[in-house]
Amino acid sequence: MLFYFIRHGEPDYTTDTLTPLGVRQAEAVARRLSVHGIDRIYSSPLGRARQTAQPTAELQRLSVEIEDWTSESLAWKDFSEKREDGRTHWVFDRPDTEVLNADSMRYTNDNWYTLPAFANINAKAGYERIQRASDDFFARQGYVREGAKYRIERPNNDRVALFAHAGFGFVFLSALLQIPPQFFFTLFDFTHAGISIFHFENNPDGYSMPRCLSFNDTAFLYEDRLPLRYNGGLKL
Repeated sequence: MLFYFIRHGEPDYTTDTLTPLGVRQAEAVARRLSVHGIDRIYSSPLGRARQTAQPTAELQRLSVEIEDWTSESLAWKDFSEKREDGRTHWVFDRPDTEVLNADSMRYTNDNWYTLPAFANINAKAGYERIQRASDDFFARQGYVREGAKYRIERPNNDRVALFAHAGFGFVFLSALLQIPPQFFFTLFDFTHAGISIFHFENNPDGYSMPRCLSFNDTAFLYEDRLPLRYNGGLKL
């Protein structure tokens, strides 16, 4: 199975929709995914993700199945914090050096949430919520997690796409790849309409692990002559 994780296009957060550029990015995503086709399309319930998924669904003649657990609003409740400026921010937005230091190596998948940077948020419960829902999602695709591996219950070569968000994606992909969150949150990032691809190989021993084949790819936007800017800023 190939699993595609797509962040929504450039958003207007006030209306939970896409900007005109975001609409064009969504159309470019649809053309990119049509190269080899998609078998199932899933989306966050939020408008900006559903709107990004719609051109792919129309081109592939598929319906969009809504996965409520992928909502960025839920992730925001668990992974945001109020700071000295009186505003609420994602914990992911802290300067990297506040999260990673010489002491960070002591924190693994078993105790990362005890890092001082995560002391004031609902990190452990939020992470476990997404992990449980992720396990259920992939079990429905035919791959059942057992510890660090996935037992292949229904071997397949399906292509499955999930349209969601960066805030949710930090937690979700950290759990999927078993990378301690403090490292994933600070060393990886997503841009608008970026596509990440993971391969669940149907190994003869009956087990699989997701291998990252591509992360946050936006080359298809260049092909469509769209601006290559990281979240509308840094020129890529």
